Amino acid sequence: MRNLRSLGLLALYVGAQLVALALASPFKSAGLASTSNPNSPAAPLVIIVAIVLAPLLILWFTRRKGGVATLRVVLLVAIAASLNLTLYYTLELLLPATHFIPPAEAGLLFDPAATIAGSIAVTILLALWIEPQWYVVDAAGFLAAGALIALLGISFSILPVFILLIALAIYDYIAVYRTKHMISLADVVTEMRLPILMVMPSSAGYDYTQAPSLNAQREQPVEEREATFMGLGDVVIPGALVASAYIWLPSHPVLAGIGANLWTALGAIVGSLVGYALLMRRARSGNPQAGLPFLDGGAIAGYIILYLLIFHHLGLGFSLTF
Repeated sequence: MRNLRSLGLLALYVGAQLVALALASPFKSAGLASTSNPNSPAAPLVIIVAIVLAPLLILWFTRRKGGVATLRVVLLVAIAASLNLTLYYTLELLLPATHFIPPAEAGLLFDPAATIAGSIAVTILLALWIEPQWYVVDAAGFLAAGALIALLGISFSILPVFILLIALAIYDYIAVYRTKHMISLADVVTEMRLPILMVMPSSAGYDYTQAPSLNAQREQPVEEREATFMGLGDVVIPGALVASAYIWLPSHPVLAGIGANLWTALGAIVGSLVGYALLMRRARSGNPQAGLPFLDGGAIAGYIILYLLIFHHLGLGFSLTF
C-alpha cells in the first residue's frame, strides 16, 4: 500500500509540473512576474527569508491561546484569495472576454473568468472549512502548486532559481534533521487540515478529519500507517527550475520536434523524479525526511545533464544583472 501512496503523490507531483509548463508562457505574456529583474541573483532573497521565517512565526502564533483556530481562519482566507487570483488569470486565457449583459444600457458586465474563479475559490474555502477531507486538501494544493510553479518560473531566470533551490535545500535539511522545527510545523499543519501538506491515503475512504496527529502516527508501525504526506513546498520549489528552464532558455536547437528549452525542462523533471525515488526509499524507515535535498538536487542534476547534452557549453543558461 505504501507503493500505491507513493505513486499517488508522484502523480500529483508530475501533474503540477505539467500544469505549470502549460501556464508559464501565458502568465509571462500577461505580465504576472513578481520581479522586474529576473536575472538578479538577489531576486529570490525575499522568498528565501519569507520561507525561513514563516514556520517560526506560525509555531510562535500557535502557542498563543486560541492561536491555532485564529491562524487557520487567516490561512484559509489567504489560500482562497490566492486561488481566486491564480484561477482568474488562468481562466481568463481560456474563456470569452468580459461582455455587457443585455440591455447594454444597464451597464452590467459579466466576466466568465472572474465568476468561475470566484465560485471555485469559495467552494474550496467552504469545503476546507466544513469538511477538509484529503481529496479537498489535495485538490486545493494541486491547483496552488501548478500556478505557484509557473509564477516562480517566470519571475526568476536560471541563476536565481539555482540559488533558490540550493538555499532552501540546505534550510530544509537543517530544519528537519537539526533544529527539527519543520517536523513540529507539519504536526500543526496536519491539525489545521490545510493544503500545505499533500495527503495520499491507502484507501479512498480514509477520513482525514479524524486522522491522528503526525506525532501519533509516527509512533505506529510503518505498515499500520494509513497515509503518506508530502509538503507543498516539495512540489513547488524544484518545479521552479522546470518552469524557468522552459521560459528563459532558447527553444533552438529543436530535437525530435521538441525545443531545447522543453527538453531541458523535462530533464529537470526526470532528475527530480530520481530524487523522489530516493526520498521514498528513505521514507520507508518511517522517520520524517527532508524532501528538498533530494528533489532539488535531482532537478539541478537533470537540468545540468540535459543542458550540456543540448547546448554543449558550461554557461548553464546563467545570466547575471543587478
